[in-house]
Amino acid sequence: MSDRILLAHGSGGVLSHELIRDVFARHFDNSILNAMNDAALLPDIGTGQLAFTTDSYVVQPLFFPGGDIGELAICGTVNDLAVAGAQPRYLSSGFILEEGLSLETLERVVCSMAETAHTAGVQIVTGDTKVVNHGAADGLFINTAGIGVVPPGLKLGPQYLQPGDVILINGTVGDHGLAVMLQREGLAFDSPLESDTAPLNKLISTLLEAVPGKVHCMRDATRGGLATVLNEWTAAGIGIEIEETQVPVKEAVNAACEFLGLDPLYAANEGKVVIAIDRDAAETALATLQSHPLGTEAAIIGKVTGEHIGRVVLHTPYGARRIISMLTGAQLPRIC
Repeated sequence: MSDRILLAHGSGGVLSHELIRDVFARHFDNSILNAMNDAALLPDIGTGQLAFTTDSYVVQPLFFPGGDIGELAICGTVNDLAVAGAQPRYLSSGFILEEGLSLETLERVVCSMAETAHTAGVQIVTGDTKVVNHGAADGLFINTAGIGVVPPGLKLGPQYLQPGDVILINGTVGDHGLAVMLQREGLAFDSPLESDTAPLNKLISTLLEAVPGKVHCMRDATRGGLATVLNEWTAAGIGIEIEETQVPVKEAVNAACEFLGLDPLYAANEGKVVIAIDRDAAETALATLQSHPLGTEAAIIGKVTGEHIGRVVLHTPYGARRIISMLTGAQLPRIC
């Protein structure tokens, strides 16, 4: 690992994982942290298991097509709880404000957070504010933490994956990462791109109710995108195969990726959940997702296999296969 922090350490890829493993996990070592879930699962309180998560948001620009840093902060924390099977309840919000930030900008962000929290059915119940010198915070940084409750008996995680499981996603990949990047660079395409930022907890609750006991693992495909999520799952001692033609990607995202030399499989999403489910429940799950406003473009994209353990294999439309490895650099920095 490099002896200096690089932008790639925040990409969600190989360097991010090395930083977590070699610095944070080594010193903070405990059984709850070592599970490395999106939300930490705390001891059972009798009526369910508490889930706790935290995240920080440094996206630039603060406002982008389809969202803003405030909406993003709420959705990111709600979604980390939801993919752990938790029903999100309470959030905190910490603000680092740069001297010179306009109050109008701050209020726009705070109003967006309040509206998104209302949509998700959560409350912001505590917080903190700090002000730093001009030039020290790029306008505004936000940290949020969240608490939710996992219903009794619900068990999710990579350790429950098994050969034959079907992998689904609730819609197109790469929308958020490309929308932010194009806005930042001042680029425009004939088909404008918008972020997919959305709270997924109600979609996920609907799915879990429709196929009780059939969902084995879920993850929201944020930094590092779909490819990184799938590579993280293979560490549980399984292989994964996906069909390139089945992964939904907007034409505008494909065009932007070709222009910029990027791969949509690694581009960040903020409203997409990757789901591994029992094969017998896959069609019911797909229909359930497609009936929800946040899942109209849901698709079955692949499966878990007992072959090529530890690897993600992509089947191309030309009959070839290629290995999809974990992101190694900073493809799209500062997108969340």
